[in-house]
Amino acid sequence: MKYSFTVLLLFFVSSVFAQQITPGKKLIQFSGIITDVDSNSVVPYVTVTNMTNKGQVYAANYKGFFSFIAHPGDTILYTAVGYKNLIIPIPAVIDDSKYTEMVKMKAEIINLPTFVVFPWATIEDFTRDFMSMKIADDDYLIAAKNLSKQSIGGLIVTMPRDGGEIQSSNFRLNHFNSLNKNMRQTNPLLNPFAWGKLMQSIFRGDESRSAEN
Repeated sequence: MKYSFTVLLLFFVSSVFAQQITPGKKLIQFSGIITDVDSNSVVPYVTVTNMTNKGQVYAANYKGFFSFIAHPGDTILYTAVGYKNLIIPIPAVIDDSKYTEMVKMKAEIINLPTFVVFPWATIEDFTRDFMSMKIADDDYLIAAKNLSKQSIGGLIVTMPRDGGEIQSSNFRLNHFNSLNKNMRQTNPLLNPFAWGKLMQSIFRGDESRSAEN
């Protein structure tokens, strides 16, 4: 009886040990690179969780690369800010001692509700600023101000002449000089008629003073 119990105990222990060392539980070096599914750009610092092996957590580096020890058939969870959670199981049958996978993550787009920011703390502040607000001129008033006499006069004084105005001015000056190039301005001191008129005015002045005396 004692011998039969020992044989049954050894058979039970061996069966349990055989289940623990089944080929499906072998260790592999699981590695991979995580990229964006749309742009193929690297997704850095992704959290990689082995959900099958007691939730062990790993992290990809800034190039999206990760590597850790896992078992074939383990379920891996990939999480990152701005991306949808991704669950990918490792193949259950792997002949080699290492396995590499290219992981593609999808960006998550979240539409936030519209939020309106008001610069006034109270209704009274809004009313005061609204009543003191200066309404901008419309297109008609702006055009009238730009075409007013004061505005055009200021532009004439401040704005330089363009090429057409300079050419027209030079043309008129050259034309005037060409018409009057033979004319000479006479000196009034050398004009005898001017001297005669001057002497007559002097004499008339002396005569008027004599008549008054």
